[in-house]
Amino acid sequence: MDTFTVIAHRGASGYLPEHTLEGAAMAHAMGTDFIEQDVVLTRDGMLIVLHDLFLDAVTDVAERFPDRSREDGLHYAIDFDLNEIRTLRVNERREPDGRATFPSRFPVGGNIFRVPTLEEEIILIQGMNQSTQRNVGLYIEPKSPAWHRQEGEDIMTELLTVLSRYGYRSKSDRVRVQSFDAMALKRARNDLKTELTLVQLIGENSWGESATDFDLLLTDAGLKDVSTFADGIGPWLMQVVKFDSASGEPSFTPLVGRAHKQGLFIHAYTLRSDQLPDEMSDFDQALQFLLEYSDLDGIFTDFPDKATKILRRITSI
Repeated sequence: MDTFTVIAHRGASGYLPEHTLEGAAMAHAMGTDFIEQDVVLTRDGMLIVLHDLFLDAVTDVAERFPDRSREDGLHYAIDFDLNEIRTLRVNERREPDGRATFPSRFPVGGNIFRVPTLEEEIILIQGMNQSTQRNVGLYIEPKSPAWHRQEGEDIMTELLTVLSRYGYRSKSDRVRVQSFDAMALKRARNDLKTELTLVQLIGENSWGESATDFDLLLTDAGLKDVSTFADGIGPWLMQVVKFDSASGEPSFTPLVGRAHKQGLFIHAYTLRSDQLPDEMSDFDQALQFLLEYSDLDGIFTDFPDKATKILRRITSI
């Protein structure tokens, strides 16, 4: 089997709250190849590691700053200085009604985790790379570049500046920059002249992630265009695997072959042992099926230890 990449989705988020330094350290220790960071900007222009534009789902911001929400009731990171965000406590992801999104994971309470900056996470990963003699990479998504531009901020330029400061400048460096926004990636490549590895994320148009037409990107023509500015794609797993409506048997869409034809690698998201498709009841079975038959180049997972264990077992046969 060719090299298969395991990306720790928001850190070891199956075990510790997502996007915490503790979760990143755990993912590193579990043998992952890359650790994912979603980043947004604060009011004072600092990149913090946070999946949403707002703080409500994973912090106690509503309790600490009850009068700082916008009209939609949410507290946006860009409305807070870094010093204010440092006072927050990070919790396991919650639904709007307060229920844990993944009930079997780390308890929602605890008040022991913080929101890290991207620089802090880079320092952690680079430090662990040195002490373990490994080379775990960064897999970064600047969230909603178009939205940030509407707010008067250029998150892509800021991200590339920080990465350059820490030695990430070329395609050979262990960093991937991903986005759902094709125009943002084109700008990064053509206007900002980055040489870093770029990844076009692909979702469903109904999600409203960006103005990008994802239906087009799934076609040969769309992927050919992607290959002019990006090096790989990151589709939703259900855009790779489909299940027969009658038998429930899995098969694969043409997407992987189409991507490889254009010279693009393909890393699919997200494989979770506690959120598998109804047709697959076992994480090991699902991943082994993908490893043996899908021709994927990598997978995002909340459980990097399980993925690396299965991968080692298969490749040793």
